[in-house]
Amino acid sequence: MATYAIGDIQGSYNEFRRLLDLINFNAKDKLWLVGDIVNRGPDSLLLLRFLRKMNDAVVSVLGNHDLHLLMVAEGFAKMQPGDTLQGILNAPDRDELLHWLRHQRLLHVSGEYIMVHAGLLPSWGVTKAAELAQEVESFLHNEDRKEFRKLCSNMYGNQPDQWNDNLKGYERIRVIINAMTRMRVCTYNGRMNFTFKGRVEDIPIGYLPWFDVPGRASKKATVICGHWSALSLQVKSNLIALDTGCMWGGSLTAIRLEDRKIFQVPCAATFEGIMHQ
Repeated sequence: MATYAIGDIQGSYNEFRRLLDLINFNAKDKLWLVGDIVNRGPDSLLLLRFLRKMNDAVVSVLGNHDLHLLMVAEGFAKMQPGDTLQGILNAPDRDELLHWLRHQRLLHVSGEYIMVHAGLLPSWGVTKAAELAQEVESFLHNEDRKEFRKLCSNMYGNQPDQWNDNLKGYERIRVIINAMTRMRVCTYNGRMNFTFKGRVEDIPIGYLPWFDVPGRASKKATVICGHWSALSLQVKSNLIALDTGCMWGGSLTAIRLEDRKIFQVPCAATFEGIMHQ
């Protein structure tokens, strides 16, 4: 049995299936997906249906595009240029697929690894981050539709842009979601910047990659993430970043966690210009 972590798929079903062939995936193996399963690519519907049938073989965390789909489906967000979600929204099995997606995790912890779509704020250790993720998941996984819709109605927004243990209500929830699904850079004291999407050498003065903040409380764990395609592949002792720009003509990447062997398949470019999602 092997465990493979895979970068942002974003509806690239054919590339995903080729990657499974490349790693010789079998029923005893596990797949860890870093989020952004859907959107931008051409086959989000096929991918969701396939993953849902894989049951316990797949562990996925939610990315910003996955949450965007849930928001659009509930009527709290509008489709954006480049979105490829209409097939899911029109599908006869949309409710089952959206229910499966909504019940995925915001963060996954196993042994030395912690998987999250975007990142962790500097003050959050592993235990703290897991507790905060569970606060959000209690809304996402709530079978009372009203509670989930309340979350949707309060999810979007860039403020507050910094964590404070005294935050309450939906402001608290919003900071947790934004850090774990949208953050790329922050200040030394954890103030997030949501507009920057470029290369490390172009980061605005006063900010740095969230994983490079000195004294980061989660530094003893190995964080597996995606989200930042301009960062590309990073494999360090305490960081595995797997978004290698499939949407931009890059590749779809998997890493076998047991020996950190890398597997990649090339992708056809869906978008032109700077890699930014």
